[in-house]
Formats: sequence, structure tokens, C-alpha cells
Amino acid sequence: MRKLIEFDDDTAGKLKQLGRDRMATLQELADEAFADLLKKHGIPIDLKDALRKSARLQEAARPREAAKQGPATAKRVRSQGRKR
Repeated sequence: MRKLIEFDDDTAGKLKQLGRDRMATLQELADEAFADLLKKHGIPIDLKDALRKSARLQEAARPREAAKQGPATAKRVRSQGRKR
């Protein structure tokens, strides 16, 4: 997808100089900047990033489920201990 972005002369000059210093194109600088912006706001950049985020959310939900089941399990352990 192509979009037109306008910069003032000073910003455009600084971006061109940064590109020269880093041996990168303006497109590469823009890609990096937008990826950082999306990451800052918690939006996955690609499929791999989305899968990582999904896995982290599932891991965070697991302790809550285990905590809900925890007291019942503890009761079972205590009752088994008394039988011995």
C-alpha cells in the first residue's frame, strides 16, 4: 500500500542525514519507526508477534484457573493425609 506523508524541510533533511549515517533508506527508517510505535501501543506487528502475545495472554490466564482449583486440590491432599 502506498501513502503520501509530508514532512517539513527541517525534518526531511534530518531524516535524509540519519539515513545516510545509518546507510538506510527512508523506507527502512519509516518501517522501524512504525514498528516501534505499534509495539509501544501493544499492537502485534506480524503473525509471529501476534502468536507470542496470544501465548503470553494464555499463560497469564492459567494461574487464575489454577488458583480457582487450588483449594479443592489442597483439601484432597489433606484428606488423603488423614487416611494414612
